Amino acid sequence: MTQIADGLARVRARIRAAEEQYGRPEGSVELLAVSKTKPAAAVREALAAGQTAFGENYVQDARDKQEALGPGDARWHFIGPLQSNKTKLVAPHFDWVHSVEREKIARRLSEQRPSNLPPLNVCIQVNVSDESSKSGLQPAAVPTLAHAVADLPNLHLRGLMCIPAPAEDFDAQRAPFRQLRELQEQLVREGLRLDTLSMGMSVDLEAAIAEGSTMVRVGTDIFGARD
Repeated sequence: MTQIADGLARVRARIRAAEEQYGRPEGSVELLAVSKTKPAAAVREALAAGQTAFGENYVQDARDKQEALGPGDARWHFIGPLQSNKTKLVAPHFDWVHSVEREKIARRLSEQRPSNLPPLNVCIQVNVSDESSKSGLQPAAVPTLAHAVADLPNLHLRGLMCIPAPAEDFDAQRAPFRQLRELQEQLVREGLRLDTLSMGMSVDLEAAIAEGSTMVRVGTDIFGARD
């Protein structure tokens, strides 16, 4: 077993243990392997170990990997801050975007998504910890954007994403994830059909799963330290 395959196995075991501990069905939490800064060879190793979903922060870095790997089973998730001048590359070459926070960006993604592809899956990024250094909408602003995004023809609004401030205490870790879940529940009551909570990373995935995460984003514990 390669180092990457071993890392994947350990993270999957953590996810499964948390599913069991917090009464979540087996397989209800998807692993998104964050491959940013890692070479195409590392993604190829992960693919060989059965991982198909990969998270990228940098558009050109991801495009280089996509071109090196060619067509295949990989599904590409853009998880970094997205500027207007990058939507033209993201719209046709990714399956998901987790970091929508402006209607302008959402409209550009919808307009630039090729008609021969299925709608682009998107999540709205929420700044649950009110950190000035973090991207994402304030929670109060999310419903207006969510309804606008849901009406765009070439996007499929799937749910919400957050990157909370670090916390060591387990209850403190759970609090922002609970806030995101409750916000999503509010949107569902307003008529939106959402199924994704993209929350939890290496240090806090158990807390995220306890609060309803459906997708955890893990990089270092799979691929090793960032290059």
